[in-house]
Amino acid sequence: MRMMLRETLGPMIALFASSTTLICCALPALLVTVGAGAVMAGLAANVPGLIWLTAHKGALFVGAGVLLVAATAAKWLSRNAPCPIDPEAARACARARRRGTTILVVAVGVYLIGGFFAFFAADLLF
Repeated sequence: MRMMLRETLGPMIALFASSTTLICCALPALLVTVGAGAVMAGLAANVPGLIWLTAHKGALFVGAGVLLVAATAAKWLSRNAPCPIDPEAARACARARRRGTTILVVAVGVYLIGGFFAFFAADLLF
């Protein structure tokens, strides 16, 4: 359990941070694009943190980017770390490493999607 936490904690934190970029920027753009402006107005009225995230999107993206870089660096530095000798523990170690890599790739994808909607979509689509 401790090994799985060590291998996946950084990528999970990076995924959480990068998912805030979707909430701040991609979700509002999606709702307005599909004609659900009233839903967006309702969300903005009832979830005040949404407006705060949108107003501070630069700092949000910098913070999420720093966490992604830190998680990627930690993953890279531990890539050759030995797994336990016990076969069952070795399989769990390999599984945790694969899971951490998958989570990290998803986090980078989410970050890029959020970045597109935050900084480029308005210029390209509207």
